[in-house]
Amino acid sequence: MSLIARSVCRTLSQASRGVHTTACVQQAAKPEKRIRCTLIPGDGVGPELVYSVQEVFKAANVPVDFETFFFSEINPVLSSKLEDVTASIQKNKICLKGILATPDYSRTGELQTLNMKLRNELDLFANVVHVRSLPGVKTRHNNIDCVIIREQTEGEYSALEHESVDGVVECLKIITAKKSMRIAKFAFDYATKNNRKKVTCVHKANIMKLGDGLFLRSCEEISKLYPRIQFEKMIVDNTTMQLVSNPHQFDVMVTPNLYGSIVDNIACGLVGGAGVVAGASYSAETCVFEPGARHTFSEAVGKNVANPTAMLLCSAKLLRHVNLHNYSDMITNAINRVLKAGKVRTKDLGGQNTTNEFTLAVIANLK
Repeated sequence: MSLIARSVCRTLSQASRGVHTTACVQQAAKPEKRIRCTLIPGDGVGPELVYSVQEVFKAANVPVDFETFFFSEINPVLSSKLEDVTASIQKNKICLKGILATPDYSRTGELQTLNMKLRNELDLFANVVHVRSLPGVKTRHNNIDCVIIREQTEGEYSALEHESVDGVVECLKIITAKKSMRIAKFAFDYATKNNRKKVTCVHKANIMKLGDGLFLRSCEEISKLYPRIQFEKMIVDNTTMQLVSNPHQFDVMVTPNLYGSIVDNIACGLVGGAGVVAGASYSAETCVFEPGARHTFSEAVGKNVANPTAMLLCSAKLLRHVNLHNYSDMITNAINRVLKAGKVRTKDLGGQNTTNEFTLAVIANLK
């Protein structure tokens, strides 16, 4: 613990004999083991949002050390190699990641994006976005609380396209029973562990009878193993309408790749936008935490206007994942206090405050 932190503990000890003082003294007496985490700042405003996290971690004395990699396909000359980044994540098991921009490679023939390569190398098959209403953020619907679980290693993101004859392009959508069953089981396990009552399979099996039909049948088969969890199925276009009209009907949603991306963005918009929702991607061995709606907000680079809430919430989820629950709660509660007070708001939430001002407000509310 730093000299400043020890000084604070001594001051608190003199002022009070309460629970918080005791905890602080115990922390000073028994330093926590430090945890190493891979850090990918990303493109656009990613580095600014990551800086916000680093400042909050420093202020909260969080025992996490970052192993930073510049990783980008819009600046490939400066970017770290894919194998170096994946090796770091495999070693550390956790990663905090900003959003990677995807350039247009239609003329070069490169179809697989860096995001796709990273997910495939690490087998980050499950993307989880918990969408919930935040205190003090006014939206059309209140008390939203749903989870979108997206299979993100196949489907439309298989990068299998070709121009069979001039003017005719064929795109292959890959759906396998193995991966469909895996994501379905992940969704039902998540629902069970988190006391969720219902899983909704989002599909388009009425049109894509073989591909989406296989995904739907896999979910139906897995659902039979979880009789206490209600199961329903819903066509994706109806799902989007139901989300904006009656989002409270949804609990856990499980989707193929493309539908998950669409549903994620709609749901994020319902609770305040891309700047307030955290997400995470899981493999059997590793976890990558990144904002739930994947927008680089490149037009705002250097303007100090981006909302760091989503990235800060990602960092809080990361801390909970590695059993640093007190630090996770400290940061989450500080964010909620700032939002609820409504005195400091970035432009996306109707205010005029900067990224740095919001970060300082969160730091001031750490308790």
